[in-house]
Amino acid sequence: MKIAVLSRNPNLYSTKRLVEAISERGHQALVLDHMKCDIIMDEKGPSVYYEGKVLNDIDAIIPRIGASVTFYGTAVVRQFEMMKVFSVVDSIAITRSRDKLRSLQILSSSGVGMPKTAFTNFNKKENKVLKHIGQAPVVIKLLEGTQGLGVVLAETNKAATSVIEAFESLKTRVILQEFIEEAGGADIRAFIVNGEVVGAMKRQGKEGEFRSNLHRGGEANVIKLSRAEKSTALKAAKSMGLAVAGVDMLQSKKGPLVLEVNSSPGLEGIEQATGVDIAGKIIEYIEKSKKKTVKKKVSA
Repeated sequence: MKIAVLSRNPNLYSTKRLVEAISERGHQALVLDHMKCDIIMDEKGPSVYYEGKVLNDIDAIIPRIGASVTFYGTAVVRQFEMMKVFSVVDSIAITRSRDKLRSLQILSSSGVGMPKTAFTNFNKKENKVLKHIGQAPVVIKLLEGTQGLGVVLAETNKAATSVIEAFESLKTRVILQEFIEEAGGADIRAFIVNGEVVGAMKRQGKEGEFRSNLHRGGEANVIKLSRAEKSTALKAAKSMGLAVAGVDMLQSKKGPLVLEVNSSPGLEGIEQATGVDIAGKIIEYIEKSKKKTVKKKVSA
């Protein structure tokens, strides 16, 4: 098969590992910068051009779409889908996961455990949003934030109000979440491929930091998930329609609470912490999916 990794940087760890895994399993790998793909539509049907050449021989794609280029990136993925090219992650699922508010609404409607979250049209004279969460401390998050950026812990109601007012003055939307103190500045990432948890790690934030993101200096170690944690992670990924996902959870007195479901989770931290060939698992998923497609065509 010819498998394309949609990535803007061929030197990124995740991109390189996927290319290695594709080649190791006897397939042809190529890296395409999705921002350089031209989407063409006419009566002949949808097509994608790259550096002046039409891409008509791709069997599968692995989207690695950055948050800053979600709109164009998902348009490229959707075009490949229209061309009957298999995608590891559906374009609509990427869109769902990138809309933080929408993803939380989906998780809530699916009965997935999550920190209590509030979103409201802020009114300085009638500051009722904090009442929905309870007393501070409270976590305030930008709807567009990624990798721990745009996340603030307000330790008092007064501080929370000041932070909300500051964001509102910049016309920036935020959500409020209850602070899970017992998590101790740590979270769990479960990596899911095709309905199976293939690896999990616990990320601990550095001293004095309540965010556990590795990009913020946190450390990661392998962890064995409890039955409840595994079930919650799988349910969260399924509710978002993601066959490949990184599910971030907090350990709490109430059980596992989902923070986010990532549609383009990095491979470096999870592979180094667990020693599992996650990239290889993703290629195996492509192989199994393509075999099912061939069987369907033969039986038809």
